Amino acid sequence: MNQNTGYYSGQSLKDALQLYAITDRHWLKEGETLQGAVEQALLGGATMLQLREKHMDSADMEAEAKIIMSLCREHHVPFIINDDVDMACRLGADGVHVGQSDMEAGEVRQLIGPDRIIGVSAQTVDEAVLAESHGADYLGVGAVFPTGSKDDAIEVDHETVRKICQAVSIPVIAIGGITRDNITELNGLGLAGISVISAIFGQPDIRGAAEDLKRRTGEMLREHREQ
Repeated sequence: MNQNTGYYSGQSLKDALQLYAITDRHWLKEGETLQGAVEQALLGGATMLQLREKHMDSADMEAEAKIIMSLCREHHVPFIINDDVDMACRLGADGVHVGQSDMEAGEVRQLIGPDRIIGVSAQTVDEAVLAESHGADYLGVGAVFPTGSKDDAIEVDHETVRKICQAVSIPVIAIGGITRDNITELNGLGLAGISVISAIFGQPDIRGAAEDLKRRTGEMLREHREQ
């Protein structure tokens, strides 16, 4: 993949993965729209945005995706769609993220072309290496802490995360149960960034939460580089 094309020109994919926000309308507060919540996250410094709405029908999801994609482009942040490769292609999203039970990365690449981002979820070194060999651009590894955002989440111990980071050459982000208070526990694992849902969208001040997480993640990444 050409990592310097599209709406994040001049920024490497690794940099764009520092604070990866994933939507979940479950966390919307009374009177709040998903569009408004996403805009606050982007204003707070989210560096990548994934639309992940498991309980919307396809038509509503596509209408929402068009609005969210427009916001991301205003902020020069890559816009990723969860699972739905066809929708990502139709809308011209910057990429798609697939899980182990979804379409394999090589098939996704054939459909979306060489210049869009493919993210793949992985829980083991073998899954990570296979995803990279099939054309994944980044890996989402977790759950690194207990989480309530995914009912079927499998916990991945931090030593496995470290081994995955060492086994692949593509960027790796941690996901699952990450908060402002436990992020320092991920220091030194070799990560490119973190991916969060409730740590941003479940907070009273979404913009402030994103600003805080971005700062803390930046500190964690700097400490790793200096080690």
